[in-house]
Amino acid sequence: MNINKKRILIVDDDDEIRELLEFDIGQSGYVVDTAKNGLEGLNKALNNSYDLILLDVMMPKMNGFDVCKNIRQAKLAIPILMLTAKGTIEDKTDGFDSGADDYIVKPFDIQEVLLRIRVLLRRNQVEETNSITDEILSAGDIKIYPETLECTIINKRVKLTPTEFEILYSLMQHFNNAVTLATLLDEVWGYDSNEDVRMLRVHVGGLRNKIEENAKTPKYLHTVTNVGYKLTPFAE
Repeated sequence: MNINKKRILIVDDDDEIRELLEFDIGQSGYVVDTAKNGLEGLNKALNNSYDLILLDVMMPKMNGFDVCKNIRQAKLAIPILMLTAKGTIEDKTDGFDSGADDYIVKPFDIQEVLLRIRVLLRRNQVEETNSITDEILSAGDIKIYPETLECTIINKRVKLTPTEFEILYSLMQHFNNAVTLATLLDEVWGYDSNEDVRMLRVHVGGLRNKIEENAKTPKYLHTVTNVGYKLTPFAE
């Protein structure tokens, strides 16, 4: 993958962390832009073209959750990786509900950050979107649209985050069959890590809230105990 033209926006009010990320990510071949607060970051995201955004949560003028929500409300499908000291499962749920694609807790290993960046960029590449056109994009009541990151369930059309779309796409390739957590982590994030199982569950919960009439009694996206998940194309 040619990463030389990939543009990354770093939004963090901590000068030391922002400068460290700017240096290390720049040394890895990416074009880096920065913002020192949430409002500046949002303005740059809405008025420039980026391939990925690294976003802190606790910032002056506008917090990262609100920045993320505004980016998604503007219909921008830019991958967003949150970097924050707020590391509880509730905080991560708030981040994913805001539209974030991935979440790393401070203090972090820069190699872990670079890995997550590569995974998110690879997933968002146009070549990969084009490569799935011959695979299953509709099954039963469900149809997905890679160009707009949307899906329809019968006559209901919903907008998905990039991660939710990838999870649904993966499940559609195996519809009516149980898909293990390890398989989903590998197909969606590009690696299998037990530490990220809770993150996957949070994303599945967000997907259920969008495609099910009642997320507590799902008719399409089912949990398979001790295995993973199964998608049924017709409501059960």
